[in-house]
Amino acid sequence: MKKREHLGRYIALAGIFLLVCLIYIGRLVNLQIAGQDYYTMTSGGKTSTRTVTIQALRGQIYDRNGVALVTNKYSYDVSFEATTLPAKNADKNPLIMSVIARVRDFGAEYDTPEGPFTLERNGEKFVFSWNTSYLYKDDGSYTVYASRLMRLLDDLGAKFPKNPQTQTENEEENTPDRDIPLPEADDCAALLLKRYGLTYTEKKKTYYTYNAEETRELFCFRLDMELRNFAPLNPYLIAENAPLELITLLSEGSSRGISVKTNVERVYGVPGYASHILGRVGKIQPDKTEYYDSLGYSLDAIVGVSGVEKAFEDQLRGIDGQLTVIEDSEGNVIDEYVSKEPIAGNDVYLTIDIEYQKIVEDSLDANIAYIRALAEDKEGELDGEDARAGAFTVMNIKTGAVLAVASNPTFDLSTFDEDYASLSKNSSSPLFNRALNGAYTPGSVFKPGVAVAALNEGIITPYTEIMDEGVYRYYEETGFAPRCWINLMFGSSHGLLNVTEAIQVSCNCFFYEVGRRLGIEKMNEYCKGYGLGEHTGIELDEAVGTLGGPEYRIEHGLNAWSPGDTVQAAIGQMDNTFTPLQLSCYIATLVNGGTRYGAHILQDVRSHATGAIIYKVQTEALNKMMLSDEAVSVVLNAMKNVTEDTGSAARLFTGYPLAVGGKTGTAQVSENKSANAVFTAFAPFDDPEIVGTTVIEQGAGGTDAGYAVRDVFTHYFNLDFKDAYDEFRDRYLEERGAITNSPNAKDPKAEENTNGTAGENDEKG
Repeated sequence: MKKREHLGRYIALAGIFLLVCLIYIGRLVNLQIAGQDYYTMTSGGKTSTRTVTIQALRGQIYDRNGVALVTNKYSYDVSFEATTLPAKNADKNPLIMSVIARVRDFGAEYDTPEGPFTLERNGEKFVFSWNTSYLYKDDGSYTVYASRLMRLLDDLGAKFPKNPQTQTENEEENTPDRDIPLPEADDCAALLLKRYGLTYTEKKKTYYTYNAEETRELFCFRLDMELRNFAPLNPYLIAENAPLELITLLSEGSSRGISVKTNVERVYGVPGYASHILGRVGKIQPDKTEYYDSLGYSLDAIVGVSGVEKAFEDQLRGIDGQLTVIEDSEGNVIDEYVSKEPIAGNDVYLTIDIEYQKIVEDSLDANIAYIRALAEDKEGELDGEDARAGAFTVMNIKTGAVLAVASNPTFDLSTFDEDYASLSKNSSSPLFNRALNGAYTPGSVFKPGVAVAALNEGIITPYTEIMDEGVYRYYEETGFAPRCWINLMFGSSHGLLNVTEAIQVSCNCFFYEVGRRLGIEKMNEYCKGYGLGEHTGIELDEAVGTLGGPEYRIEHGLNAWSPGDTVQAAIGQMDNTFTPLQLSCYIATLVNGGTRYGAHILQDVRSHATGAIIYKVQTEALNKMMLSDEAVSVVLNAMKNVTEDTGSAARLFTGYPLAVGGKTGTAQVSENKSANAVFTAFAPFDDPEIVGTTVIEQGAGGTDAGYAVRDVFTHYFNLDFKDAYDEFRDRYLEERGAITNSPNAKDPKAEENTNGTAGENDEKG
């Protein structure tokens, strides 16, 4: 029994010892995590107290399966701080040499600074000459550092020549004549060496304090410090990205004069993908200072500026801690303790599957390239040869969860800083998130919503037939007679059609008449219920687009709305512009029988420390429309016909092993550009799970924009299907070096700039 008691005590003591060790290690690490310091002198002036900000870890970002998308990495910058360096030059040099040696031994980013002097070794001494490349600009004027050096030398009593110096025989032949006077380099160096305590005089003879190599090192270092205005508020950077081992070693010796700044960098798990979704972090902008200050942020804090980083800033941000450091009058650390523990931010889990996200982005990129390849085999212009950009959204119909958001062209967050200059100048605007902020004319993708409204209101029945003569003549006497796309392209007409047939072949004239009968007010009432021109509910910044009508015209001081505008609006033209995500939400609402779920990209929020779920998103219905089952069924079946037989998207799904409902849309944007291509579809038809929408700028035809959607469906449902496009895609992605082009690496089903307005003759279905 006693042995058991003794054993228990030993275990307890061992546990306490381990805890003490962990606390000590934690305090040692915390010591290195330095923010902005301030000093408060205690009574007697024998010690000082320094408070150091301990930067809290920012929360991390994961996909729905727990794959890390954004994590953190500490980096450390080592600097000399003027307020705590020894006052005497003789005391500064040993400390500087010691720090330099340790930095270099650890392989941190440190190089002896270049200076205005070229030093040549002559035994244990140096011969100094001017390094003119350091002193002069191309036009022969002084650099900033040269100006500072000249002032310093003048203060030290250097002898400047009375006449301007011209090119000397020591300078290179191609060096232009200089009109700036310079004293002798050796004389100047002698004054500076003495100033820095690197030489001393005995019996009128000058001696070096250090050997030749050390003298050179210290001379260049000290002079560079001075020329860079080393001062209490301007530390001198010694090493960037120093390893933690170096920081620990420096702290073990005298830390006098040394300042360590901790930088917390974001690390991206899958570079080049999901960049528009994840977003960036950055320093607080001047116009936001007051706002963030009210929330308790320090002025040098890093905050989310776009995407998920911005949307969930209140969850991802941590709470900084404080380290209290007590130093003696010489600047040596006597004691330190954590006066306030930092608290890491919470981790955010998204609804996207990163493997599926990669497939979506790659598919969109390949689809755009395919349209350009198709254009090479077509005669004439404006057939998609100018396609260079697009967007793609995929969402869960039953929950509103966004499975993927793609905008093309894109960028790489891991190299954003070095790429920013070229990205910002790129005419294709790769930084712009087209999926959430691009507002596009929908074209014929708009027609199913108009059909549901007309059927639900009794304006038409499933059996109502309307004659398409190729030209809509209701307003012909006023000079307004818009034509159907088939008349424009082939000089023919669709003849007598019911609503199912009209959707299948995308007949404009049928919907001109339906729109006239329905009226713009009733049409827009339904469209608002579908979420068109409304926020989708997604947590990220998004555009709301435009739902065209009289109210919009009045609000923006435009020409009054006319009856002709209504018939054009009925085919998705005029002022109507919507985001790709809005179009996906609209189709999902139709499929759900009028129930509109809020789109969301957040799955849940978890504690960084414990992993416990703090908040979980619940499926939320934004509104419920009273739609008849018959109206919805008729339209959805018509959308199925679009992908079959003679439908406008039939060639996309010939032989496809899954029943799909879809709709094509084409909208002209200008006379000198190919039309925008829009395609939206849901699958499987019998029990819809997902909806995907593609918009390809200058994609020419809505059908051609559907290859990416089909590709994504193939991967999502793990289907065995391949045609000429798939062969092109595989070759293209292989040549491009895409990370993924293989199906269904992870099952995404595991979880529950406006381009102008098209005219009347621009829609071809």
